[in-house]
Amino acid sequence: MEGVFRNGAGPKRFDYDVLAAATGNFSGDRKLGEGGFGSVYRGFIDKLNLDVAIKRVSRSSTQGWKEYASEVKIISGLRHRNLVKLIGWYHNHDELLLVFELMLNGSFDKHLYIAQNILSWQRRYQIILGIGSALLYLHEECEQDVLHRDIKPSNVMLDASFNAKLGDFGLARLVSHSRATHTTELAGTMGYLDPACISTGKFSTESDIYSFGVVLLEVDCGRQPVVVLLDNTIHLIRRVLELYRRQVILDAVDPRLSGDFNGLEMERVLLVGLWCTQHDQSLRPSMRQAISALRFEAPLPTVINSTPVGHLGSTPSLLVDDSTVTNSIYRSST
Repeated sequence: MEGVFRNGAGPKRFDYDVLAAATGNFSGDRKLGEGGFGSVYRGFIDKLNLDVAIKRVSRSSTQGWKEYASEVKIISGLRHRNLVKLIGWYHNHDELLLVFELMLNGSFDKHLYIAQNILSWQRRYQIILGIGSALLYLHEECEQDVLHRDIKPSNVMLDASFNAKLGDFGLARLVSHSRATHTTELAGTMGYLDPACISTGKFSTESDIYSFGVVLLEVDCGRQPVVVLLDNTIHLIRRVLELYRRQVILDAVDPRLSGDFNGLEMERVLLVGLWCTQHDQSLRPSMRQAISALRFEAPLPTVINSTPVGHLGSTPSLLVDDSTVTNSIYRSST
């Protein structure tokens, strides 16, 4: 592992004492978040005069070391304005620590659902383009393709200017440009996970594109991919598809925007979201095609062959009262 950072201007190895001091010995009041991987703490490194986020990977998790090693190996070789920058690392038999640039506005999901100030459409659109730019770099502009495998709003960080930076590469994999299918280890988050991965266990760039499409719909609609409401399971993709088929797709838009959005941009993002989430992987766009369409530099397909409703499972109709659904979603996210 040390060989990855031994030379060059890449991430550096920190002493444990420096990182412990930076976080007040990993004080609870410095904790920014917690998940299955471990915890993230805010810190300040005096010698660098730098605010940082320090990820303390849980050694109790069977995936802890593997995900730590994956992030170290993969992120160290990546350079892009829409990727969270890895500054350094430390590990011994007790600790696995990763040091990242601090994103002052935290994770994207909190601004979609929890923040008091509703995220404007202009900012949402720029964040979407930022995520897409990061994925285009990972899929097509690196020496080897990188599959992220866990694209979702909580893994998108926002800097002080609300620029999007994709992070959390614990599940990522390096793959060859020439291979169509690359890994058979099931990973990811339900709701964002390509149904083909669930049935076959195989991942590819098309799987990331599916997840990106789900995020596009979520950002436009302000709704999580799957919500259980009383006896109804509400799938966001299916709901948008039904409205698309009825030619009223803009009815899916986040009501909290109160109509304050660019209708052409909003419709384009919704349609690209449906394009990316088609059940047949061969009908999905590449990331370059998706970004070109989002920027209005290329047309959409004349007909988007919508995802078969049946592949999401048998559930009741989704065309229920919007206020009931919306209130439930926001309550469950806070």
